[in-house]
Amino acid sequence: MKKSKLNRRDFIKRTAAATAFLATAPYVIAQDKTGTRPPILGAGEHQYECIHDWGELPAGHVYGNTHGVAVDAQGEIHIKHTVGKGATIDDAVVVFDADGKFVRSWGKQYKGGAHGLHLSKEGEEEFFYLCDTKRHEFAKTTLAGKELWRKWAPEQCIGYTMPDEFVPTNIAVAPSGNFYVADGYGKSFIHEYDRDAKYLRSFGGKGKAAGQTDCPHGLMVDLRGEQPVLVVADRANRRLQNFTLDGQHVNFVTDEMHAPCHFHTRGDVMVVPDLESRVTLLDKNNQLIVHLGQGPGYQGLRTLTRDHFVPGQFVAPHSAYFDHEGNIFVVEWVEVGRVTKLRKIA
Repeated sequence: MKKSKLNRRDFIKRTAAATAFLATAPYVIAQDKTGTRPPILGAGEHQYECIHDWGELPAGHVYGNTHGVAVDAQGEIHIKHTVGKGATIDDAVVVFDADGKFVRSWGKQYKGGAHGLHLSKEGEEEFFYLCDTKRHEFAKTTLAGKELWRKWAPEQCIGYTMPDEFVPTNIAVAPSGNFYVADGYGKSFIHEYDRDAKYLRSFGGKGKAAGQTDCPHGLMVDLRGEQPVLVVADRANRRLQNFTLDGQHVNFVTDEMHAPCHFHTRGDVMVVPDLESRVTLLDKNNQLIVHLGQGPGYQGLRTLTRDHFVPGQFVAPHSAYFDHEGNIFVVEWVEVGRVTKLRKIA
């Protein structure tokens, strides 16, 4: 067979294509030719096998938008969702063991409004702090779902006149037991309470200036530095914002941020689920380690059936959580719900 001659233009085009491939290759490293093995995401010491649709939902359970995830001290994985169409069981929280076997479910009272799910260890016990965007309330429960209290926005905070103006999205608990409630979809305030759920103060409020937020969607007390800080997913401002624990602005993190939703840490590594189709890992200094599973964006995709989702790509990550072995569980804001386990392999 006669060999074709490679001209200069073809050489440049092929070289550019190869360079582009190599630039993106670390984020989706490999998949077998049959497409049956999960893709590998990440690079270096942070590589993960991407297992979509993890966990075995029993008959009667149908995911709605999957909004929250947490892993308790026993290694059980808790998923909070809005409950999907056709469900005959209305529980908003489902629990799996480490192998993905269904354990139990609860939370009918949160159907349709299930959002933030914060796990807090207090003494020898663990509790959940939950946000309900439909009912404009937040609550504290046991791991079995027994409600200990339920609250609306503090009356002492100037700015609220109607219950539907308060739309809480996430909660964070400090080592002291004080906790913070983000009014992410409402007035963009952050409300602080003491360990007995007594209101202390409010700060933030909608805006772009230092100390102001716009959709403070997620909260976490970050203990990786010399002093604890309250880190806020200031989502509509496309940044993270750090505050002292009494509500004073510290600094911003803007590099590599698109639409950060929430956080979790393991050691010095922070995982940031980003609504714009990726999961980001940051080091102790909030510098980029790697982006995982970059997808094309959620617009027009998040309402489709799961056969439209590309393996190894995220659609709209909403929450993420490390388990005790360093795996990461990611839940997404998609109508059919999606839970992905990123199994750490390096």
